[in-house]
Amino acid sequence: MPKDTTITRRALLCCIAWSSAAAISPAAAIAGPEAPYPARPVTWVIPFAPGGATGRLSLLICDRLSRRLGQPFVLDHRPGAGGAVATKSVATAAPDGYTILATSTANIITASSGASPAPDEDLIPVAGMARMPLLLLVSKQLPVKTLPEFLAYARANPGKLSVGSAGPSTIQMLSAELFRTLAGVSWSIVHYRGSGPALLDLASGHIHAMFDNTASAVDLLRSGKVRALAVSTRERAAAFPDLPPVADVLPAFETSGFYGVAVPRGTPKPIVDLLNREINDALADPEIIQHFAEIGATPLAGDTGVYAATYHAEIMHWRKLMPQASAKN
Repeated sequence: MPKDTTITRRALLCCIAWSSAAAISPAAAIAGPEAPYPARPVTWVIPFAPGGATGRLSLLICDRLSRRLGQPFVLDHRPGAGGAVATKSVATAAPDGYTILATSTANIITASSGASPAPDEDLIPVAGMARMPLLLLVSKQLPVKTLPEFLAYARANPGKLSVGSAGPSTIQMLSAELFRTLAGVSWSIVHYRGSGPALLDLASGHIHAMFDNTASAVDLLRSGKVRALAVSTRERAAAFPDLPPVADVLPAFETSGFYGVAVPRGTPKPIVDLLNREINDALADPEIIQHFAEIGATPLAGDTGVYAATYHAEIMHWRKLMPQASAKN
């Protein structure tokens, strides 16, 4: 969409090369022993390759933070191990507010599995960004146009379908595994280093299907390069009202993406509070609200206490859900 393209270009310029002469909001700057925060560029770490929902949401928030705080918030993609590489790199960074992690459901799933300590043992949950449904997407080359047709095709062709994933322990993988278990079908999971590469292979027919967040998939979907059959939430998504919920045919199915921001434990509380306040202000910006609506995302606002409680509730939700998905992380 032209408007979406304009926003993205401007956000990219602001995040990468913001002028040092930009005005700093007096209410936003935090006075420190040497200089107000932020006094230099801030690294905003994204755990996946470019092209995914985490990066798209982060770009909008970083644009706003750069303009408000007068320093560039630079997107740094560090894919690997379903987000674990980026999470560890931020958890061990200096707790000074200059290294920030864009969290996703992958962090929740990792904490839920018990395979490693909960990320917030080393990180402080700062603020939410958004919650959004996933779409069940299929290649245009697959001879199905509805959810019941896809289910029938998968059952009639055991082991023949390849389904994309943004990596181990991601919402894309868990959604596919949950669908597979509840539907009683078999297929192979193909892991990528983020949604972007997986979507490209889906559009070119190298894989047959995948679940992905609406923010990642919307451009390919609206250009007609892939086909959407259903949404992962129990209710229809406002941005995609014609798509039925997967729960219409598999009543126990329900997943959604959950995105937020964290910093290393030990980061000063005034900086944490500042970031929370500025991110919440960004989520209230009419332009961001409109853009979120266009990509099917719901802003996830609240103070640090509210976000931390929601974060832990998500962990408990996935801890109950994961055995159903028979997922191995």
